[in-house]
Amino acid sequence: MAWNKDVAYAMTPAKLFTLPLGVWPLQKYNTFALVRVLVCGFLMSSNMITLFLEINFGTSDAYAKVDALMLMSCNILCVLKLIMYRFYADNLIHNFSSAVKDYLAIDNEWKRIIMRRHAFMGRIFCYVCVLTTYVCSLIWSLMPIIADDGEDIQVNVTIKNQVSELPLPVTFLGDPDIPTGIYFAIVTMQLFILMLTGTSNCGNDSLVFAITFHICGQLELLKTEFNKYGTTDKDVNKNFSVLASRYDYLMENAKLLTDVISFVLLVNLLFNCLIISLLGFQFILAMKINDAVMMIKSLAVMLSLMFQLFFYSFVGDYLKCQIEDIADSIYTSTWYRLPTKLMKNVLFVMVRSQQPVQLLAGNFFVVNIKTFMNILKTSLSYLSVLRVMMDS
Repeated sequence: MAWNKDVAYAMTPAKLFTLPLGVWPLQKYNTFALVRVLVCGFLMSSNMITLFLEINFGTSDAYAKVDALMLMSCNILCVLKLIMYRFYADNLIHNFSSAVKDYLAIDNEWKRIIMRRHAFMGRIFCYVCVLTTYVCSLIWSLMPIIADDGEDIQVNVTIKNQVSELPLPVTFLGDPDIPTGIYFAIVTMQLFILMLTGTSNCGNDSLVFAITFHICGQLELLKTEFNKYGTTDKDVNKNFSVLASRYDYLMENAKLLTDVISFVLLVNLLFNCLIISLLGFQFILAMKINDAVMMIKSLAVMLSLMFQLFFYSFVGDYLKCQIEDIADSIYTSTWYRLPTKLMKNVLFVMVRSQQPVQLLAGNFFVVNIKTFMNILKTSLSYLSVLRVMMDS
């Protein structure tokens, strides 16, 4: 299906980050795409196993083990997203193919403005989420190297360090001393793995953000159509049937999307809540001993995780509000001038909009702004308990 400028504007960021991983919905699902998924999954799984060994059998300190736990959880999420996005590829293909058709069917500037605005929101969420992850990767790998050895800053990693104390413990080698050249080669490899982890984690999220905002944009257009319904329509029955069918179609697309990310969101929320608490505790310990490197690393990762949680919560809340607003748009129309039989159908649509499709974690935990606030409160509560235990 040929793309125009509107499609390219909306789809390019998601395609840029997911096509190399083999999960881009509009790709050709051939052997090469499968190989890309398998290679990425193998790298993530290998790193996950290595980090698990480092946590259980490594000689590194508690700081490094917390870092390894955080990175291992990210690897688990990456592998899970690759599996789920390939397993539910038909759902994503249906959504993105529908989105392309919607952009190609734009017939006036008013529709283009609304759809462009929602595409812009998807692009911003995509770039911010991925770029913050890349910045964290750079800080994670390079901060210990470029930090100065001084009295006020305790540097955990220098060029003379051992492999087990590198910024990312990707190898289980015990405590051998290594030359500077090999050290920098390992750091380069670690940076590549971190970048790949960030792309696999947050890059895949760009698919969710892009298609959710597109559905919200279509609901925005539909609200306007419902609001004008009955004023100039000659065949009100036929036009209402078209609008109701469009509404059902959008609800179906939203439901297909929630089926894809339901389990991923559940694991994501659980891991993020745990890691934010541990990194917060790590940040407090680093403040007490004036470890500037660890403070910067912990704060950067916490902000990245909070950004990811906030973005999911925002799009879930926005989707819910857009669906519920359909009832308000119908109510503000001239429904009282419609035939009695048609009024009943209008009522059915209004009732349906009060049971919106929502982003669900595990099909039972609603993801919205309220969820985000609850997660922050829970994480801070755990952090307070850990701090009291440390001070006592």
